[in-house]
Amino acid sequence: MINISHHGAVSGVTGSCHELSITPPGSSHPAAGILIDCGLFQGADAAGKSSVADLSIDFPLDHICALVVTHVHIDHVGRIPYLLAAGFNGPIICTEPSAIMLPEILEDALKIGFTRDRALIERVLGLIRERLVPVPYGQWYSVFVADDETGGSLDVRFQPAGHILGSAYVECDVTAEGQEGAHGGEGEGERVEEQGELVNERIVFSGDLGAAHAPLLMAPVSPERADRLVIESTYGDKNHEDRTTRRLRLKQVLQSALADGGTVIVPAFSIGRTQDLLYEIESLIHEFGAEPVAPGVQWQDLDIVVDSPLAAEFTRIYRQLKSMWDAEAQEVLSQERHPLAFDQLTLINSHASHLEAVEYLASFKRPAVVLAGSGMCAGGRVVNYLKAMLGDARNDVLFVGYQAAGTPGRDILKYGSNAGVRTPDQAGWVALDDKRYPICARIHQVGGYSAHAGQSDLLNFVLGIPDAPREIRLVHGDDGAKAALKKLFEAEVRSQVVIAE
Repeated sequence: MINISHHGAVSGVTGSCHELSITPPGSSHPAAGILIDCGLFQGADAAGKSSVADLSIDFPLDHICALVVTHVHIDHVGRIPYLLAAGFNGPIICTEPSAIMLPEILEDALKIGFTRDRALIERVLGLIRERLVPVPYGQWYSVFVADDETGGSLDVRFQPAGHILGSAYVECDVTAEGQEGAHGGEGEGERVEEQGELVNERIVFSGDLGAAHAPLLMAPVSPERADRLVIESTYGDKNHEDRTTRRLRLKQVLQSALADGGTVIVPAFSIGRTQDLLYEIESLIHEFGAEPVAPGVQWQDLDIVVDSPLAAEFTRIYRQLKSMWDAEAQEVLSQERHPLAFDQLTLINSHASHLEAVEYLASFKRPAVVLAGSGMCAGGRVVNYLKAMLGDARNDVLFVGYQAAGTPGRDILKYGSNAGVRTPDQAGWVALDDKRYPICARIHQVGGYSAHAGQSDLLNFVLGIPDAPREIRLVHGDDGAKAALKKLFEAEVRSQVVIAE
């Protein structure tokens, strides 16, 4: 029997971890299997799962032959150290760009939430590097073959997901012995498997799919076959602004926000969102360079600050792997422009320089745009900017990505104002490091910059599969988003649609 089970991202949008396993006929225990991702819980999803004991792996691993990584965002890879501590000793299979970036993201995660012991961090990272198996896009990789022990075979293949550099959806080609009386299909054409019969299934795990109009990366192309599909639903209830609209909105928000000489703080994820925004800001500077963006300041003179060592490192990796950029970005490069390394861009690495930047921008009226992590304001350098600058109405906060329930980012969106509140006693507030800070700054959101597919993108991905999947499982979404996407799929696709548990 070929089974799918879930160990995260079923009651929210974080902690992605799914299992694909083979159980021999007559047995109650899987003989072999893989994990697809092993991510950290964040925001409200992390309630009761924040201590080392809570994050320990609480499901059997003795049959798990490999970990397959769709991409390196922390909610998909953050529990890998705990997986190793629990005794997992198999390979970590991922795309070639992900193999470059995974140790970097986990080093940062280990320092923040695991240990400050440098020697221990290096041992863990060394173990991870030893286990990495980079696989090119479009190439099948054999995880295990059929024998008396496994009871079947499993091959995996990565296809571009367009979410961040190196992201992929995973095609799993599984062959296993059927079990007498098991159903081989749903509805018309249903048949019954017989014991001893070999059953082959193509099971696809979407990981996180990118929006069709995102810059830098090519949009995902639907798989040629998917008997069962496990798909994310982060924006299952809404569509994003189109590329032209969001770019115009970004320009308008920046001009409005900078008009009074304040700073625009952009909480941005280190991988994907930061690079997309830099690409778009460079295009605005290129097009409107001599025009004013603020009193006395032209676009070509506007300071753009990336205050995140991790974001700076991933921006360097993006530049290093520019051969994987899409056709539009390649055209920009052919014009001898540098969308991720333009003149107005300042990268801040050291902690001392970070503190100086916060103090300077909080004290002096100089228009600037600061991109700092983390994207949901739950930690990282953006917190210091918010503490110092949320209480000043001349400043602005611009959200360009999803804010999970229970995160400071969601609270700032909920209790802030897009009009700007002049006095703290009139303002809403947010708790940062257990202290209340008034939200006097204006709050903006430009949704089109999400790295996730919108509702129509998700539907098109499914409709692009030549034969509709027998089953679609929805994961990685809030309840409302999953319910809306389920209703849409049931109306448009001839598949059994279930919300994973």
